[in-house]
Parts: sequence; structure tokens; C-alpha cells
Amino acid sequence: MPHIDYYFSTISPYTYLAGTRMEAVAAKHGATIAYKPLDIMALFARTGGTPPKDRHASRQEYRAQELVRQATKLGMAFNLKPAHWPTNAAPSAYAFIAASKVGGDLAELAHGFTRACWAEEKDIAQDDVIRSCLTAAGFDPALADSGMLAGAEQYMRNLEDAVNAGAFGAPFYVTDGGARFWGQDRVEDLDLHLSGTL
Repeated sequence: MPHIDYYFSTISPYTYLAGTRMEAVAAKHGATIAYKPLDIMALFARTGGTPPKDRHASRQEYRAQELVRQATKLGMAFNLKPAHWPTNAAPSAYAFIAASKVGGDLAELAHGFTRACWAEEKDIAQDDVIRSCLTAAGFDPALADSGMLAGAEQYMRNLEDAVNAGAFGAPFYVTDGGARFWGQDRVEDLDLHLSGTL
């Protein structure tokens, strides 16, 4: 049975644009998924990346164009300059990690957090928003207050795992054979790889 380690950030616009397409690919191939939310800014610092605000103007301008293009292409609501970005991704990531321990629709929860940020003008660092996302995805909202220390420790481990696996952005997919795919626009390539044609 194939396996995918899924590195993502709850504040990443590209993670939002990925939607749940990777999960559809995983289901098609009977692949298991390990969800690994991480600190994307720390990942940039560890792997030679630059936070968006510190990039050259030409890179910032291209990013702005590309995000809008991709959202339009995918038919997804998108706000290029959300009211609450950047924000502290840790609280939502800790809640996600707590939810992953009990099982449920993790795809919808991950997408719910990113959608709240990039399409709904919500601050996913706030407890009420986190609880609302948990509830909407079918989880107990009390998970927002559950296992904070364990969540923080796992969040740090996920960053180390990402660096060791060769991940440097989000979303990032790593198969059990070590094949790596970076970006929401590489889900089709992941599908082809799992099919044995790429």
C-alpha cells in the first residue's frame, strides 16, 4: 500500500488552493496519508527560502498574479490580501494534531483552516475560529484546548521531518519511495507517479 507524507501549513495559500485533490489521488491508489502541519516560515529559514514579505518586488508581484490565476482556474474564492495574514499558525496546527489523534475528516479540517484564512477573512489563531473549523469538519470543538504540549512537540517534529525528507515549501508530498512533489500544481504528477507512469 503506498503512503504519502503530507507537509502543509494552515496559513499557506498554496495549501488552500490544493483543496482536497491530493486526498482524491490517495483514495484512487489506496494510499495512506500522514498529515504533518508545520511552521512554514521556519521551514523557509531552514531550507534557503525567503518569507514573502522579504522577497524581491518582482517575485512578490509574480506571486500575486499567480495566486489569483490559480484560484480563478480552480474556481475557488480567494482574497489576495486577507485581513488576518500572516497570523500565528501554531494554534490551528495544534488543534489539527489533536484531531488527527482521534480520526475523522482531516482533509476537510486542513482545507477548512486554509479556507477560513484565504477566503473567509477569519483569523485562524483565534480560539473561536479554530473551534468553528473543528465543528464544521465534524470534530469536537474542545480539541482546540486538547494536548497543547503534545501538539507543540509534534509541530516541531514535523518541521524536522520535513527538512530531513527534503521538503522546502507547502504543500509538499513525499511518497514512501522518496519521490517528492512540491506545490498544489503537482498533484497530477503525484497521481501519475502512483500510477507508475511517471
